[in-house]
Amino acid sequence: MPSLLDQYLPVVIFAALSAVIAGALLVAPFLLAFKAPDPEKLSAYECGFNPFGDARMKFDVRFYLVSLLFIVFDLEVAFLFPWTVAFKEAGAFGFWSMMGFLAVLTVGFVYEWRKGALEWD
Repeated sequence: MPSLLDQYLPVVIFAALSAVIAGALLVAPFLLAFKAPDPEKLSAYECGFNPFGDARMKFDVRFYLVSLLFIVFDLEVAFLFPWTVAFKEAGAFGFWSMMGFLAVLTVGFVYEWRKGALEWD
């Protein structure tokens, strides 16, 4: 039984050390941070300006198009990483299916480019 406890001793030490470091990192900002609150910092808006206009005002559609482009390319990267890891096992079918996927994304990108979604006047 002592040999089993000896095997888990490094794990227990690692967990305890991790807990101490995490606790220190959580407490340190409260002890060391410079505190100088002023009314603008304590306001509800992070930018420090007074609110103007209606909160339900319409946004330009380009903000949504840029966010959609980000999601599309984020998904592209999310699919490309596992594909590159298993590239040799995927074979010809895996290669051509990824080329089709990238072609569809390229067509969508060119379409948005031609429509002017990336132009900020």
